[in-house]
Amino acid sequence: NSTSSLTSGNQIPKNYELSQNYPNPFNPNTKINYALPKQGFVTLKIYDITGREIRTLMNEVKQAGYYTVDFNGSNLSSGVYFYRIQSSDFVQTKRMVLVK
Repeated sequence: NSTSSLTSGNQIPKNYELSQNYPNPFNPNTKINYALPKQGFVTLKIYDITGREIRTLMNEVKQAGYYTVDFNGSNLSSGVYFYRIQSSDFVQTKRMVLVK
């Protein structure tokens, strides 16, 4: 249900970054962009409003760079969801809204 792709050629970001998903609200597809300044193990997970883990989008070692993950929420109900990235000592969570 998800794919990850390196989006920029040779550029290495200076900082970790998790961007707001686009579009938001979405139905049923959205893109989540993130940046890694160094190679590391990355987890990217989706949670529902109660904090229950819904899906793991990424759980692997990634090289430094800019990435885009496609998320398909067609099997989820409308509502607020959270996505959380963790890599090394960087953790960030953002909110997204699925509208059907």
